[in-house]
Amino acid sequence: MAAVADLALGLAPIAGGMALGAAAGYLKGPDVRKAIKQDLELLDHIPPEDAERRAELQRTINSRIDDLVAAVDRYRPLRRAAASYRGGWRDILLFISTILFTGVWWSVDHHKSSWLPLFVVLILISVWAAGYAFSGLLRVLLGFRQRKD
Repeated sequence: MAAVADLALGLAPIAGGMALGAAAGYLKGPDVRKAIKQDLELLDHIPPEDAERRAELQRTINSRIDDLVAAVDRYRPLRRAAASYRGGWRDILLFISTILFTGVWWSVDHHKSSWLPLFVVLILISVWAAGYAFSGLLRVLLGFRQRKD
């Protein structure tokens, strides 16, 4: 039973990293469109006699809409560049980093309960990163060869 506890303790950093990665995919900012819609509904409920309050709320709604349009215009080139990115240096640097970290982890005391599970995961990540790096390198070489022909 102690071996199971040691294995669970050894897998804890790996599971924590996976949980953090999964949580990062679900983090979202405020929904500006929903807030604008709620403000427009609120504007409909303010009586027409309260013109000053309606004008102030309309001004804040217009400001939010202007900010939303400006953000879309500002980040359009960034989104276009991110969509066209096909890897390359990032994948090579990730592969080198995983190899280096695996080398550092090899120097850690092998009698720790978390050493073997994390070492196996590091090898799997290194193989995965190598696949991406070499496929990107192959794509660049084939593209270079086609340009030369």
